[in-house]
Amino acid sequence: HRLHVVGVGGPGMSAVAIALAEMGHVVSGSDLREHPVLERVRAAGVEVHIGHDRSLVHGVDAVTASTAIPARNIELDEARTTGVTVLTRAGMLASICARAKSLAVAGTHGKTTTTSMLMLILAEAGRRPSFVVGGDVTDVGTGAQWTHGDWLVVEADESDGTHLELPLYGTILTNIEADHLDHYGSFDGVVASFDDYLGQIAGPKVICGDDPIGEVLARRHDGLTYGLEPTCDVQAVDVRAQSGSFSFELVRRHRDGSSSERLGTIVLPLRGIHNVVNATGAAAMALAVGVAFADIAAALERFGGVARRFDIRGVDGGATFVDDYAHLPSEIDAVIRAARDSGDSWQRVVAVFQPNRYHRIAEMWHEYGTAFTAADLVVLTDIYASGTVPIPGVTGKLIVNAVTEADPDRRVVWLPRREDLIAFLADEVRSGDVCISM
Repeated sequence: HRLHVVGVGGPGMSAVAIALAEMGHVVSGSDLREHPVLERVRAAGVEVHIGHDRSLVHGVDAVTASTAIPARNIELDEARTTGVTVLTRAGMLASICARAKSLAVAGTHGKTTTTSMLMLILAEAGRRPSFVVGGDVTDVGTGAQWTHGDWLVVEADESDGTHLELPLYGTILTNIEADHLDHYGSFDGVVASFDDYLGQIAGPKVICGDDPIGEVLARRHDGLTYGLEPTCDVQAVDVRAQSGSFSFELVRRHRDGSSSERLGTIVLPLRGIHNVVNATGAAAMALAVGVAFADIAAALERFGGVARRFDIRGVDGGATFVDDYAHLPSEIDAVIRAARDSGDSWQRVVAVFQPNRYHRIAEMWHEYGTAFTAADLVVLTDIYASGTVPIPGVTGKLIVNAVTEADPDRRVVWLPRREDLIAFLADEVRSGDVCISM
């Protein structure tokens, strides 16, 4: 088919465009500005246009765009006017998933990392999986690939209900926390969506048993649980951190509780206990689809991570600079503790955070109060809109207030303008520090 992707520079849409092109379709795309990812999109054979133009959708079979693209976009308007099929990203991704035996990773946190781990484990086992991920996998340098094999590993995004539209064989569910309340209305609405999601999957359902809601849903849907808790069906035990990596033993329990077996040791070259849990989830799904433990351990030992997940960008003057995508309170806490407990002997953790999306901060600003307790210095900026509309009275100062109220002794610096960060940090950060921008 001839297919056109609006907003092709976004992480989700670029992955879709690459997969469609590698499937053999004639794919074009447009975006308002140049993005680094567009080099890879062009390399996959996609014809990329900078700027929007009504003529770009003439003669195409279908147009797709993410929910971030406004409905009034001229290309979408022209497609509707001329009778061209318009699909959401979820609709297009569902069409891709229907072409293979699809395994998805869903949940509030850890989706991209866990999806990448599972994909590399299946590749190690010779399964030749295709994949569509929301970030670049360091080991392969892209967020999507279509191999024409039997398996597809996909990240199932809950922000707009995409996860409910995908035809899937099996899933990993990492955790469920309050987010995207603008879409679901309440936390109960979020939970209900994942309940519905699990109910429409016939194959393996691998659910984090450390998450209290996940544990309830696992019982309801006869899911296989994983995590650090001793009640989990697949458990990481004897977890040890050293110099930026972890080693742990993987234990599998028989479902009737009669016995358990130690499968062996996994060495994971990532910081953060949350990544041990992610790896355990990927391993549990791999075991469920018949992958040997040796292949699981070999793939995870070489795992290079995902762009913007504890991404060490460099060392200067004895200080280490890290970039991370963390934006929810529990994610921020996990990243800071990953630095604190990594075995790297950093003397100070400097956390630099730009809040993301007005409606998210309006709904949950108070929950950020305890997100920075493991940091020595907290630097906060104003809100990054990310496509949302400003709300009167909602600024990054709400986060400042939450942190200082929860921990009056915490040193907090409020720099609303992001451009002021460089001069401040250049003067503040010193040898032995790790500076994490989130």
